[in-house]
Amino acid sequence: MSSIFLDALILQSGYNAALVALGAALLGIAAGSGGTFLFLRKRALVSDAAAHATLPGVGLAFMIMVAFGGDGRNLIGLLLGSAATAGLGLLAVEWITQRTRLAEDAAIGAVLSVFFGVGIVLLTIIQSMSSGNQAGLEGFLLGSTAGMLFRDAVVIAVGGAVAVALIVLLRRPMTLVAFDTEFAATAGINVRRMDLAMMGLVMAVTVIGLKLVGLILIVAMLIIPPVTARFWTERTDRVIWIGGAVGGVSGYVGAAISASAPNLPTGPIIVLVSFGLFVLSLLFAPRRGMLAALFRRRRFQLRVHRRQGLLALAHGEPIFDQLTLSVLRREGLIRQDQVPTEKGRAKAAKALRDEKRWAVARQLYADEAVAARYDGLTPIETVLTRDEIAEIDRVIGPPTAVMG
Repeated sequence: MSSIFLDALILQSGYNAALVALGAALLGIAAGSGGTFLFLRKRALVSDAAAHATLPGVGLAFMIMVAFGGDGRNLIGLLLGSAATAGLGLLAVEWITQRTRLAEDAAIGAVLSVFFGVGIVLLTIIQSMSSGNQAGLEGFLLGSTAGMLFRDAVVIAVGGAVAVALIVLLRRPMTLVAFDTEFAATAGINVRRMDLAMMGLVMAVTVIGLKLVGLILIVAMLIIPPVTARFWTERTDRVIWIGGAVGGVSGYVGAAISASAPNLPTGPIIVLVSFGLFVLSLLFAPRRGMLAALFRRRRFQLRVHRRQGLLALAHGEPIFDQLTLSVLRREGLIRQDQVPTEKGRAKAAKALRDEKRWAVARQLYADEAVAARYDGLTPIETVLTRDEIAEIDRVIGPPTAVMG
């Protein structure tokens, strides 16, 4: 199994498997980076509407191609049909949102359910046709590469490459629109045109990914990678590239896993790999991950206990909290009998003097932002200059020693 998986990773499992892996990687890059614009624009559900609106197009395209004596399973024809109804679905969402009082999420829900219902009816009709028994169109629901032809893999790979090229070309104006529409408008960008470009890009990614991932799971490829990327950076442009990288890795590794285990469906495996990267980011991202947040909270608690302990020492008060005692002992500020060490007395005197300094600073700078920075933990030297601290020290007098 491991050797087969390694062969799939290095594209040694055959032309079809290699093309599927490359196509999945390109599709993942396009979906991850393209979905970032929807994520930043807070329109993630639009991708769900576009995905479900493709199903009637698949059914209609099959019926039309069969009616004209063609191969109803021709991927290009099916993709063109799905693109047509997906476009109608997006236009319907926009029209309902602009011409009625319904919110966008209500419009998305209506379009999603109606188009999907029509698609299911068409698939049922197709299965009752004499030429429809072997259609295999149900693969467009969850994706299927088992019966994928060489030309189908080429279509997916080329389509993914074109989508990535369009994202690179339009990333700057679409980023501005997604981040701040008012600023984008003042910068001379046609916001409506960029919105339509975003929708068109999402529709293109959705249509390209139908055969590989399926219309139900393609939404995950558009949303999970940018959400994952958000854990790793605060900058919008980096979210786009990290989201694309997460999507690309998910598509490539997922396709390789599926190629090494033919009984595993490609689409769900790709989504599961993407979700695995999301979970790892959720836990281990250095700034926004859960573990980092827990560590920050723990450090903050220890700082609070240290501060409270030092002030108690400065006032000669007994300390009963065990965590506070543990912190002071670990830093060598008190002995086992709670008597402060030389270092502890100096730190306690400094903490008490800083409290007095902050009290004076709040009076002197009551109307300035500096007063709002007092939290009992921030060193006063990082907020005020030496001259300002010296002026405050003249007011409060000489420091007071802490007795052991």
